[in-house]
Amino acid sequence: MKRILLTIMVVVAGLSTIAPDASAQTDNRNTGSAKRQMMMDQWHKDMADFRARSAEDRQLRELADSLSSVQARAALRNQDFVLEADNIQFRNGNTVFVNSSTNFISVKGNRAVVQISPSNFTSGPNGLGGVTVDGYVTEQQVKTDSKGRITFSMNVTGIGINAQVEIYMYPDSSQAYATVYPNFNSNTVWLQGTIVPYENSSVIEGSSL
Repeated sequence: MKRILLTIMVVVAGLSTIAPDASAQTDNRNTGSAKRQMMMDQWHKDMADFRARSAEDRQLRELADSLSSVQARAALRNQDFVLEADNIQFRNGNTVFVNSSTNFISVKGNRAVVQISPSNFTSGPNGLGGVTVDGYVTEQQVKTDSKGRITFSMNVTGIGINAQVEIYMYPDSSQAYATVYPNFNSNTVWLQGTIVPYENSSVIEGSSL
C-alpha cells in the first residue's frame, strides 16, 4: 500500500512540474503567432504605401512627359528648338552614344546648326571633337500623320553645309530622330534624342566651318 501511495505521489509531482511547462509552450506559441501576424500586417501596410507612392510617381512622370511633348511639338512648329542627340549612326552602320550637349541640331528662326562631335579625345575642327556647320533654313515643312507623328523637313545651306534635314517626332513624346542628307556626298547621318525648346537647351556650340 505504501508503495502504491508513493507511486501516486511521484506521478502527481511529475504532472505538477509538466503542467506549467505545457502552459508556457502554449503561451509562446500564441506570442509567436501574434508576432507573425503583426509582421504580416506591417508588410501589407508597407506594400500598400509603396503602391500608392509608385502610382503617384507614375502620374507625375506621365504629366511631365505630356508637358515635355506639348512644349517640344510647339517648339518644332515654331522653328525654335534643339534636337539634343544621345546617339548617332553613320552610313557604315556604326552607332555611337554621344554627349547630348555637344551633338545636336538646332533651329532658331531661319538659322540652323548641325553639330556632330562623337569624339571625347580629339578637338576636331570645332574644338569639341567634331564638326559644326551652320546655314540658312529654306523650304521648311511640317506634317502630321493620322497617328500623330510629326515630320519636320528643311534644307540648310551655308559655307560648310548644303543638306536636307528631316526630323521625325513620336506622338505623345519629346523623343525624335533626324536624318541629315548632304547634297554633295552620300555621307548620311542619323541622330536620335530629345526635342527641347531653344531657350531650354544647354548645348555647347563649337567653332563652325
